Amino acid sequence: MAGLRERQKADRERRILKAAVTRFRAEGYRSVRIEDLAEMAEVSVGTVYNYYQTKGDILIATVAMEVEEVLEAGAAIVADPPPGADAALLALIFQYYDHSLEYLSKEMWRTAMALSIEAPGTPNGRRYSDLDARLAQQVTDLVRALQARGEVRGDLDARALGEVIFNNLNQMFIEFVKDDAMTLDSLRTRVAAQTRPLARLLAGAPPA
Repeated sequence: MAGLRERQKADRERRILKAAVTRFRAEGYRSVRIEDLAEMAEVSVGTVYNYYQTKGDILIATVAMEVEEVLEAGAAIVADPPPGADAALLALIFQYYDHSLEYLSKEMWRTAMALSIEAPGTPNGRRYSDLDARLAQQVTDLVRALQARGEVRGDLDARALGEVIFNNLNQMFIEFVKDDAMTLDSLRTRVAAQTRPLARLLAGAPPA
């Protein structure tokens, strides 16, 4: 019975998040009420509040759902990176970007970012920061894998490099979601132009 209850609980939560993705994208985050999500998910309003205290909690949960899938896909790249530092870094970065609008619209990302910035000490703010930290760690793991293959200089600090690369890709993603006219192709082109020369520097011989 315990297993059945857990499956039912997980199914209800999936339905709530699916309703959130659908309604937030179609109508805008601010226009959608908790009651609307409950109706679409075929649960009571009270059930929604059993899972999430606020609408912001639901939005951050959709971000977490997005990032968990991105991290899982990224793990395969880290485990077996394409040859060449530039190709490997861009494979991971593009995998992040290409999945970024799977569940969230640009408006949803802007709102989630604002929630995390406005109240960094709240559960939502901490959860968003934790997700960013996990992505930065995955970039660091890739740098270490490239060092182990001799494609990035071993005398360089992998954590510092991972954080620099993540901070840049994250800032460029912020620019992307701020501009409704910017396409994913444009984002990829701009970040590739920034990443390729950096990768060449990382792969170069250390100073004498």
